[in-house]
Amino acid sequence: MTKPTHILVLRLSALGDVAMVVPVLRVVTQTYPELTLTVVSRPTYKPIFEGLPNINFIEADVYGKHKGLGLLGLARAGKKAGANAVADLHNVIRSKIITGYLSTMGLKTATIDKGRAEKKALTQASNKKFEPIKTTHQRYADVFASLGYPIDLKQHIFPERKELTPALTAVIGKHFKKIIGVAPFAAFSGKMYPMDLMKKVIATLSTEGAYQVILFGGGEKEKKELDALQDSHENVISMAGRFSLKEELALISNLDVMLSMDSGNGHLAALYGIPTVTLWGVTHPYAGFAPFGQPRANSLCADREQYPLIPTSVYGNKQPQGYEKAMHSISPESIVAKVKDAINFQ
Repeated sequence: MTKPTHILVLRLSALGDVAMVVPVLRVVTQTYPELTLTVVSRPTYKPIFEGLPNINFIEADVYGKHKGLGLLGLARAGKKAGANAVADLHNVIRSKIITGYLSTMGLKTATIDKGRAEKKALTQASNKKFEPIKTTHQRYADVFASLGYPIDLKQHIFPERKELTPALTAVIGKHFKKIIGVAPFAAFSGKMYPMDLMKKVIATLSTEGAYQVILFGGGEKEKKELDALQDSHENVISMAGRFSLKEELALISNLDVMLSMDSGNGHLAALYGIPTVTLWGVTHPYAGFAPFGQPRANSLCADREQYPLIPTSVYGNKQPQGYEKAMHSISPESIVAKVKDAINFQ
């Protein structure tokens, strides 16, 4: 079979996982400029893919018109766009329906191997196999190799920083301080640094006078917490609920460092080569979800001597009794020191 010339790329959620696709697509399009890609994902995520050459975007409304059998409409839209192959980077029921339907229409397909057995061995309580497994970025790359387009992720080239809009410039002001992004929230409590300790980190960085701290988060509850932090500290600005994702990406691309949980904002910063310090509680970078291109030393993990069952899960949704304070084993002082190191290393 001849190599496909147009690949439909499926990755419907979540933010961090979708962001991890971008470096892979950069290398694919850089290595094979004759290849066309069409990404299928949620409308919210479209700005993440802007600026990538030879890439189209199909908006997937999986809770609306593309719910249930509506997924076949997505498949037909991909076929109509000219796709003659499918790269399923999600491997869930929704993506399987789209992939299976297009396979019956003669399209070549390849699906990500999520490494479930390796992840189970890494996260199980007994007979734990504590060693790094293949990264998600490489798993994505393997799908393209299966379709005849092998890539070397070491050839990745980061993009230029994005231009700040006048509205963004007006908010952060003109100064010569280093800009530190802080994204203190995560989907599960087991991988979120305790807010009382994070406040100490922010207080230390903000009072030194050399740094401008920018807070990232979403949702009404998070917005209230971040606004309160902004009001109680100098040199701290909350971006929660103020700008679109496209504008936030522009701001993130101009950070000097990002401090994040094992969550989406860390992956967004890594897309632009921004030094990204991540904090890990009951999850661990060995599961393959560390931000792209970041040194291992930038991942600060809970103390496994105190909490030997870590990682207890891949996504942070399983927290054994007695592990509620696992992230307390990462001191605020060590975080501040690592953030400063990341800034000074540039």
